Amino acid sequence: MTRSTPADAGRRLRPIGTWPAVGVTVAVLAAANLALHRWSGLWGVGTAVVVSAVLLGVLRLAGGTLADAGLAPGTLARGASWALALIGLVAVVYLAGALLPATRTLFEDRRYSAMDGGEVMLRVFVLVPVGTVLVEETAFRGVLYGLVRRDRGAVWATAVSSVLFGLWHVLPSLHLATAKPAVGSVVGQSGPGAALAVLGAVLFTAAAGVLFCELRRRSGSLLAPMGLHWAVNALGYLVGFLLR
Repeated sequence: MTRSTPADAGRRLRPIGTWPAVGVTVAVLAAANLALHRWSGLWGVGTAVVVSAVLLGVLRLAGGTLADAGLAPGTLARGASWALALIGLVAVVYLAGALLPATRTLFEDRRYSAMDGGEVMLRVFVLVPVGTVLVEETAFRGVLYGLVRRDRGAVWATAVSSVLFGLWHVLPSLHLATAKPAVGSVVGQSGPGAALAVLGAVLFTAAAGVLFCELRRRSGSLLAPMGLHWAVNALGYLVGFLLR
């Protein structure tokens, strides 16, 4: 008679399997993407918090743990060290880019023209870390990565997470060619140009997703990609606002 192990018992007690959980996660993200595209400000922040909690619940129902999400207590200090180092690196790169005339125009964004300092600070310290970084990292490098990695390994987890992360950015990039002069000057303002800008954004964010997944794998913590993600977005807002 074969004796069951605790791991076997855990698998039998899972209310849902790994791939059904992936399907539920994708469905939740599809609805969240539409909601977050429509709701901005504090409504978007609240939605991001709820979606993050729901997705962690899906991971738990599939038998996942905090370690699967990159949030094991023993890895947080290491992840925080990675995050701080990455934030410092992005700050140096952005400072150099802002000071060099050849790259300064890359920070231009027409959306900054109507902002004041208070709104920029709200974006840097609330909307970006909670409304963007929390939900996206929890979803793509936490829950999706953790679910797929348990079943297929890190390569598959990176591929699935990164492709879906790229597709997540279709709606936010619909007006990218108009908002960013540097992009519009390359692809133009026509319909095909806008479509090309969206395709470029999807490919770029999918590639960024691969980098974020590798940071998650190497550090063992979700805090590492969270730190880089926040720095790229939030410091980009800050530098773009100061250079407007």
